[in-house]
Amino acid sequence: MNSFSSPKPSGRRLLAVLAHPDDETFGIGGTLSLYARRGVETHLVCATRGEAGEAPPHLKGFASVGEMREDELRSAASILGLKAVYFLGYRDSGMPNSPDNHHPQALAAAPLEEVAHRVAGHIRRVRPQVVITFDPIGGYRHPDHIAVHQATVEAFHMAEDPCLDIESLPSHSPQKLYYATFSRRFLRWAVRLTRLLGRDPHRFGRNKDIDLTALLEVDFPIHASISIREVARLKEQASACYASQGGGLSGPLRWLFRWFGGSETFMQAFPPTPSPLLERDLFEGLTGHEG
Repeated sequence: MNSFSSPKPSGRRLLAVLAHPDDETFGIGGTLSLYARRGVETHLVCATRGEAGEAPPHLKGFASVGEMREDELRSAASILGLKAVYFLGYRDSGMPNSPDNHHPQALAAAPLEEVAHRVAGHIRRVRPQVVITFDPIGGYRHPDHIAVHQATVEAFHMAEDPCLDIESLPSHSPQKLYYATFSRRFLRWAVRLTRLLGRDPHRFGRNKDIDLTALLEVDFPIHASISIREVARLKEQASACYASQGGGLSGPLRWLFRWFGGSETFMQAFPPTPSPLLERDLFEGLTGHEG
């Protein structure tokens, strides 16, 4: 079901550059949906189709895991209200030391300049004022997330270089670049709750391949906090599209996300000097509608 109705266009555009189907929903789905509801053209570049992700025993009529997860993404994108979804065409690399790391089309093994060039093409085509990607450790050190972060940072500057030919598209200079990052306060509570439930915080997730305690070793500043309470139901509906990935968290951890999940937080990477005050709008301080 599409729970989204198109509002009056605002002339503003936002581009999120992420790695796998579900990154846009489980991570920053509230922010994307909120801006789409405000009339912002909200676009997504997804680097892979999540081929290394979890899959049920039967693929529900789909020919491959990637085809199934793309379908889940398009359903979630419709609920969130995304204007368009673009794929870079790389393959999911899986977590570190998995066999998927060695696939010839694996994103994490692709040359940085090649990936950045493709992302820069989408920046020039969409012409966003605001670009969002992962933080420097990719949220939880997934190699594809880190590769997308590095490529997007490079592409952000490539897109504005008029001397660089990218698909014969005119150069474009986005005004802001943000990194989506977890609140470390939330992570500390997640570690405590995981231990109280008798689980190992060093081996978190469906595949036991995320070390929550290691994530606390790196603390990124938070420069923007976006309240998503008015679109929380849409985010939950979009999350439910990902049946193959569990549809989001359940049980006590779901409660924890609801308690702390009334906002999504971001680090400002460009301009390099953020406002001393916590921003409540990613478009704060921008002049006009054109980037």
